[in-house]
Amino acid sequence: MSWLKSDRIGAEFSHLLACNLWLYKLFPFLKWQDRVTPGNLKHDAVAGFTGALIVLPQAVAFATIAGLPPEYGIYAAMVPTIIAALFGSSWHLVSGPTTAISIVVFAAVSPFAEPGSPEFIGMVLTLTFLTGLFQLIMGLAKMGMLVNFISHTVVIGFTAGAALLIAASQVKNFFGIDIPRGSPAYLVIEELFLQLDDINPYILTVAVVSLIAGILARRFTPKVPYMIVSMVAGGLVAAALDAEFGVEATQIRTVGALVASLPPLSMPDFTLHAFKNTFFSALAVTVLALTEAVSISRSIAVKSEQHINGNQEFIGQGLSNLCGSFFSAYAASGSFNRSGVNHESGARTPMAAVFSSVFLFIVLLLVAPLAAHLPIPAMAAVLFLVAWNLVDFHHIHMILKVHRDETVVLAVTFLGTVIDLEKGIFFGIATAMIFYLSRTSRPAIRSIVPTPDDLENPKRKFIIETGAEPDCPQLKMLRIEGGIYFGAVDHIQTALAAVGEHTPTRKSILLFSKGINAIDLAGAEMLTREARRRRRLGGALYLCGVREGFCRILRQGGYQDDMGRDNIFSHKPDAIAGIYPHLDSEICRACKSRIFRECRERLPNGEARQE
Repeated sequence: MSWLKSDRIGAEFSHLLACNLWLYKLFPFLKWQDRVTPGNLKHDAVAGFTGALIVLPQAVAFATIAGLPPEYGIYAAMVPTIIAALFGSSWHLVSGPTTAISIVVFAAVSPFAEPGSPEFIGMVLTLTFLTGLFQLIMGLAKMGMLVNFISHTVVIGFTAGAALLIAASQVKNFFGIDIPRGSPAYLVIEELFLQLDDINPYILTVAVVSLIAGILARRFTPKVPYMIVSMVAGGLVAAALDAEFGVEATQIRTVGALVASLPPLSMPDFTLHAFKNTFFSALAVTVLALTEAVSISRSIAVKSEQHINGNQEFIGQGLSNLCGSFFSAYAASGSFNRSGVNHESGARTPMAAVFSSVFLFIVLLLVAPLAAHLPIPAMAAVLFLVAWNLVDFHHIHMILKVHRDETVVLAVTFLGTVIDLEKGIFFGIATAMIFYLSRTSRPAIRSIVPTPDDLENPKRKFIIETGAEPDCPQLKMLRIEGGIYFGAVDHIQTALAAVGEHTPTRKSILLFSKGINAIDLAGAEMLTREARRRRRLGGALYLCGVREGFCRILRQGGYQDDMGRDNIFSHKPDAIAGIYPHLDSEICRACKSRIFRECRERLPNGEARQE
């Protein structure tokens, strides 16, 4: 009976293991529960408090970019941050409002409603809801690998374009001039020159002092958030100017007091009109947000030696935005600055992100009244600094210097973003994919010959032909480096057809196939057609070193029989030894090249050579 008991225990263990796997899928935070120790929680609390101090001025600035009341940026740094931390896979990723997404939100919704109005806020929440829905669907469908097709150059070009738009949107607040809302960047520059005489000197003074204070803070006090220094300096100067000349003379407007409360419940606008106007924009935000979140989490994981599950990150980001849309939060994603600071501050688990949201609310209670004295010109200066920091000058210089195709991708993405922000990233992705497909559609096809010491080397080494080496007049040996798929078929077929054009006796081809990383039905059919054509010419098409995936396609599709099973070899010595007896002995008799060891002593028909 002991075996029955053993089987029962085994079955119970398997059942328990399966239940745990399901629990880990539904509640991924259970995977790191063992890391939640008193010691780790202490480190997480310190990192969370540091993150709260950093995100407060950022959240206010980002909400301003998005055309929302300042408190909505803070709401986006609360509930979405907690949900993304608990349901994502990264220990250090901190989600919340970001610069690029904020400007996409503003560009997407401002044409349909006045920024800051109830209609605008409702439509922003709809966009957030759709973004979360798209992200969740992509995560559940295990489409995390799609992020790999968004090149780093596209992200650099998009953020640089977004930076220009951020700066352009704040010119009127920095100089105190009147520029129509939503004016394109070139019109903003034109209006600035036309209104030079109308610049408000008091507003400009506050903005410049704030800008200089922020720059100096970044340079000399990197541990203190430069945004706070910039805002405090601008607030003090604005207060002094108002006291000296009067508010009516200075015309310095302030942000207004922040609402110190937990995120209130909200309802997205579920009307057909709202869905229609935000659907495409939600796709753009989805792509951008997922790219940011996964790329940031992976870059930090390199330092923390943690494995990142891209699909789980998709799910975590999707749930965070879905829930956030019902708690007055607009679209959120991973933040590089806050995530980097979180890791450097010693965070051990995602509880650090949870702590940051809790501490943010506490800090908000203390500083909310002070926001009433925060001048808008100071906020414009902060956003100028944010825009400047968004531009990755180092990588842009490297791209322009090194790679022509990447330069085109960068330019298309940048210009596309400046012209139409919502579609700019798609323009960049499409351009990058065109270049990628162009490269893969022309795989390298190299002619190879045996090394001069082929007689003594049992492994039969081959080298790329340079033109100086002797070649076989009957057998052409080629190596394809890349995939044989529908896009590359024409290029490969043209190269194979060219074999023998100038040497009519060269009727056979030997393809070394280890460099072929993939093949589809179009590629298999092309090889079959070439094999038949070679047989009609009196030769053959041979394959050597075929990979298992390649061989499976040929076998299951019946192409292996069409090509001839005896024409497919696993190793180079077998291939040469198997092909040589099928060559024309008369041509070999007169040949002086004799590049194979088989050529030296006997003809293909077995007859001994007569020197």
